[in-house]
Amino acid sequence: MDITNFVVSARNQALLYGDYNTYHKQLAKKLHNCRKRLNIVTRNRGKFSKKEPISAEKLSENHEYLHLQLLTAERAWAHAMRFKAVHSADTKGITGRTRSHIISRLDKGARAAETLVNVLSDASTSGASDTDILEARAYASMLRGATQFEKQSWEPCLRSYATARIIYTALSTSMRGDIFKDLLSETIDPSIRYAAYQSKVPRTLAIPTIARKAFPSSDSALVEQINKLAPDLLKKSDSDAQKGQVGAPNAPQTITWRSREVKIEDAAIALALASTDTATALLEEKLASSDVTLPREMAAAYDEVLIASQDAADATKHAIDELKEEGVSQNDPRIQSLQITRTAVNYQMISWRIGRNRVLSGEHDGALLDSAPTTTRKSKKDATSRKPKIEPTGRKISRLKDKVVLYDSTLQSIDSIKELPGVAADEGLLEQLEATAKYFRALKSLSIARSHSLTDQSPNAYVLTKHAFDECQQSAALFSKHGASSSDSSPRNIEIRQADIQFLHNLLKGELQRTRAIVQIDSQRQKAAETVPPHGGSPLVQRLFEYPEGGANLNHLVDFPPKMDVIPVKPLFFDVAWNYIDYPGKEPVAATTPEPEQKTKQQAQSQKKGWFGFGR
Repeated sequence: MDITNFVVSARNQALLYGDYNTYHKQLAKKLHNCRKRLNIVTRNRGKFSKKEPISAEKLSENHEYLHLQLLTAERAWAHAMRFKAVHSADTKGITGRTRSHIISRLDKGARAAETLVNVLSDASTSGASDTDILEARAYASMLRGATQFEKQSWEPCLRSYATARIIYTALSTSMRGDIFKDLLSETIDPSIRYAAYQSKVPRTLAIPTIARKAFPSSDSALVEQINKLAPDLLKKSDSDAQKGQVGAPNAPQTITWRSREVKIEDAAIALALASTDTATALLEEKLASSDVTLPREMAAAYDEVLIASQDAADATKHAIDELKEEGVSQNDPRIQSLQITRTAVNYQMISWRIGRNRVLSGEHDGALLDSAPTTTRKSKKDATSRKPKIEPTGRKISRLKDKVVLYDSTLQSIDSIKELPGVAADEGLLEQLEATAKYFRALKSLSIARSHSLTDQSPNAYVLTKHAFDECQQSAALFSKHGASSSDSSPRNIEIRQADIQFLHNLLKGELQRTRAIVQIDSQRQKAAETVPPHGGSPLVQRLFEYPEGGANLNHLVDFPPKMDVIPVKPLFFDVAWNYIDYPGKEPVAATTPEPEQKTKQQAQSQKKGWFGFGR
């Protein structure tokens, strides 16, 4: 019969482009068409007559009676949600007749759904399966829970939503669970959490544990149906329930931040922290294995830790927002504890983010100008047979630009830590963050200096290297004051190791001497080029019109041995020579003097040649 899919798909389709008013109008139209198909619609201007209740026999003959009950319940629910959405912006809240009307509509929908459950329970007559009965029971419990939520009857509300959650969780084990997951995350779980808070249930309990404790175990028939689908669902312990969600059997109860230990009172935060611890252990195993060697592979191993840390930060923020919405002041101990927890989990998340950037930078945080890391593995045969190729300058500069981008991202992350609650008042932490920032600024200046060296801009490279050396010295002084706490075996994070600082200091010391020497050599070459002309230039005999300020080059007076050069020649006698050159198609010049008549003809012909009668 697919009851859950019928309801959820209708809601999603209507609410995707409309609101509850649109959904209510669509349901009224669908309900009218359904009654037409069943031939029970009231005629126009006809007298209203009370409809007979549906029976198991009618439902087994025609499933339209099932849709009739579902559409009736959904229309009542949409009507209530429409009124609730209209009055949600009221300053005094929903009170008086509006609240009573909303409750009456929800109660009507719950009664229609419960009637459907009673009809389907007669499985021998209605032909319903156990899954159909469970889906109808979960839908009715969800509507009944919404009614009790508006009545502020928190314990019955918690019981109803717990029933719906347990049933949908059991059904998800044997059916496609995407629809059930949406119902649980968007509707049922938030209602259970709020009802549990109003019922004074501790926040340390997870939602599956709360639902299992509030589930009506006295209903033996329902318990039996649940056990058929998921035998261990109602028997799970707290640790097993947590393990099913976060992959860790034990969630931490406290968190430590800067020598302050805070108790974790929210179950979602505890589970997220347990997931982070599990992901951290897996990260250490991956980095310790020999299969992960390339920087991109090592950076990909950080993804699970970053996701778990982000979940912990989101859970903490959500808990703080809930308390603020409830009107809890900032001075409340719960808010203070959550603020400390928020700073701790965000610092941890940013720390892993910086560690991922450090891994992507390469060995020693990218301090070495090594070759570009390959993205694919090569066999030993290929590695020995092929000769190493010299990397072009453009490729080197491109890699240096990528490193600078990573350093900028790291520096932005360090600045974001300073904005966390309580960090501005911690002088020791601020000094440590400043030392870390100077370390990465030194690496950034070193990369930019190398790019200038590759483009033959030695003065710029020397100045940037000197700046990087000064930053590294200041960073080393600050770290020697506070001490580096990170061990050599732990994964890379925001903590800088003493070996990394010492390596960078020694490297920059050598780079500073090298760039200084290059600048001195370039200056000497430039001075020599300005004073003494190059040996391959023009000889002194050709530059007598110039005054040599630095003295004449007596070693290059003339070119010897002499070279054959082209000299300019002015064509003075070309016109005269034209008359004595025999060209093809031209009559030869007569040796004897022409006769007067011939001479006259030749003159007449010569007058016709050329432009405007002029010619040779």
